[in-house]
Amino acid sequence: MKEELTALESSFNQILETLLIKKLEGEEFTLKLGSERSQFTRFNHAKVRQTGCVADGCIQLTLMAEQRSSSRQFTFTGNGEKDWHRAYKALQELREELPILPIDPYLVLPSGNNTSREVHYSNLLAPEAVISSILDEVTELDFTGIYAGGIVIKGYGDSSGQKHWFATDTFTLDYSLFSNSGQAVKGTFAGSHWDLANYTTKISEAKKQLQLLSHPAKEVPRGQYKTYFAPAAVADLLQMLSWSAVGEADIQQGNSALAALSRKEKQLSAKFSLQENFQLGLVPRFNELGEMAAPELPIIAQGILVNSLVNSRTAKEYQKTANGANSSETLRTPEISPGNLRLEQILSNLDTGLYLSNLHYLNWSDRPTGRITGMTRYACFWVENGEIIAPIENLRFDESLYRFWGENLVDFTNFQEFIPEVGTYDSRQLGGSLVPGMLVNDFTYTL
Repeated sequence: MKEELTALESSFNQILETLLIKKLEGEEFTLKLGSERSQFTRFNHAKVRQTGCVADGCIQLTLMAEQRSSSRQFTFTGNGEKDWHRAYKALQELREELPILPIDPYLVLPSGNNTSREVHYSNLLAPEAVISSILDEVTELDFTGIYAGGIVIKGYGDSSGQKHWFATDTFTLDYSLFSNSGQAVKGTFAGSHWDLANYTTKISEAKKQLQLLSHPAKEVPRGQYKTYFAPAAVADLLQMLSWSAVGEADIQQGNSALAALSRKEKQLSAKFSLQENFQLGLVPRFNELGEMAAPELPIIAQGILVNSLVNSRTAKEYQKTANGANSSETLRTPEISPGNLRLEQILSNLDTGLYLSNLHYLNWSDRPTGRITGMTRYACFWVENGEIIAPIENLRFDESLYRFWGENLVDFTNFQEFIPEVGTYDSRQLGGSLVPGMLVNDFTYTL
């Protein structure tokens, strides 16, 4: 793999160096690479449904001149001659297209001299060991899921001389265990080193929840209940902040769910702190313009918004200072700080209420007030006097983040879990969220 990775990097560098020679006066360009060498294995009923390896790569070339820009994508193979032929064809097409395009008043040209190189090697399962390593723990269960593992590469270069190379070797296992009644326990397992003991522990915990799901389901009437959100459910809520909340453009345009927080009309609980933590090494620090984000960027500190995500285009339009945000101004490697609630205290401190493992179908119901609606999903339970009594029928909730991360937040757990991005549409997604569980008073369920 190291030899193949070296060849891919060499071919990318060759394209970049040749483009620097071929570019005309007045032209600027960016070159972005996404590539992977991945194994995908799908499981149904604890049997292999599909398995195989994928080698894929795509380059996007963006040409800029006279306040105009346009892009082309082409396949990246690692064969220098073939890749340059595709790059040069794209360059010629873009030169013909640019003069007829409209002027972009907020076009940001590449600048600076940032360079970086990060290569993270790992100890993944050998391809031939994946199936037995996963299925040996679940042979008697209705186990369904997908394993995706291998190396993912992100590269960047531009006409100002910036150059970045990021490669990481990781795996994700996204799985569900189903009961005979169709109820399910959902889980994820991810990392850069396969740890059999940790995997066994995860499956053991899922088996216990599956056993609890065999009890008759309880129908919970709508109302407000004390609720524990497991880390996966917290990660679901956190993802909503990337959808018109933490971006500076949304704040400026009046679309942000954190508008009241940004105007200091409201604040969240002092127990809630959120940051972008690139020191975890899960995603590249560079964005689509080769700009480097700080190793850590606080977003919310003890309930107060201290930074929004600002990319260079937004900074140019609204006279702000950019902080290395991506083009969509979304969270890339978020971390919520832990609290003081210990694992063994969760059920006793919950006492009577709901234990939610997962959520789904989340959406803004009233974005200006930060109201989120969604539903409970897998392995959600009714708890009485600190004991799990029964699984619950699905509930819809509608609640404001100013309440559940504000005055109603009891505490976060003193441990965090990494909840990975498991998307594979178009390409394997990198990163995830490092989050604790949380206990909340009077969470509102509407039906």
